[in-house]
Amino acid sequence: MYDYDLLVVGSANADLVIGVERRPAAGETVLGSDLAVHPGGKGANQAVAAARLGARTALLARIGDDAYGRLLLDSQRAAGVDTVGVLVGGAPTGIALITVDPSGDNSIVVSPGANARLTPGDVRAAAGLFHASRVVSAQLEIPLETVVEVVRSLAPGSRFVLNPSPPRLLPAEVLAACDPLIVNEHEAKVILGGAEVGDAAGGAAVGDRPEDWARVLLAKGPKSVVVTLGSQGALVASAEGVERVAAVKVEAVDTTGAGDSFTAALAWKLGAGSSLPEAAAYAARVGAVAVTRRGAQESFPTAAEVEAR
Repeated sequence: MYDYDLLVVGSANADLVIGVERRPAAGETVLGSDLAVHPGGKGANQAVAAARLGARTALLARIGDDAYGRLLLDSQRAAGVDTVGVLVGGAPTGIALITVDPSGDNSIVVSPGANARLTPGDVRAAAGLFHASRVVSAQLEIPLETVVEVVRSLAPGSRFVLNPSPPRLLPAEVLAACDPLIVNEHEAKVILGGAEVGDAAGGAAVGDRPEDWARVLLAKGPKSVVVTLGSQGALVASAEGVERVAAVKVEAVDTTGAGDSFTAALAWKLGAGSSLPEAAAYAARVGAVAVTRRGAQESFPTAAEVEAR
């Protein structure tokens, strides 16, 4: 019997958000809205999103001993996340500088801070959390060697979900553990080594279709792959084939954190026994609610709010 439906290993940041009419060009200054400060970070976001949906969730992360760190702890506890794995100290809390334009699209620069001090030793010390968790989720706002240690620490029978953001080339050991690897278009191309990449047999270059990216990504070792396509929905790929998941049509206000809510919902549903297409369809509904609200964690819906859509 697992104590947790989901263990999230990842980053915890304070999001400093400014609305802009447009993003500045090089050397240009533009005026923006008043500064808003929100709890964020891909790991903390996923943990809150899952807990809001009803998942028994724990977070393994590192924050600073400062006001931003306390903001993050308060947010996790308010959502019902178990913070026994949240480590304090070593560096200031990570910061994300976010601009949001009128269409709801965002640009983000992250100062990792304490996130960069989450070490493989911290993962090994949290062995009890791994053995108590049905699904483990990670991202790449923490050191890659820490993610490698996460893979090595997985309990027999548990499932590993990775959103490689910000993207980088991944070791074969990490790719082989992913079930699924969740990427958007940009992340897919980075992991594939660019748009022009030969297929697994060294043949033709990757095509322009997401189905092509998914098949070549799958050939690199993951047990399954999910490609998110924004307003075009998503697709899932596994040994059973490739399947499209329809988008949920909404008026986007702010996309900050939407991908994190998608990943958290999908990971939770997979652990509950849903098929990959079923879990992705539910995750698309969760993400659709999130983009209709401003902010990251405060935009994440409860299960009842998703069902009411």
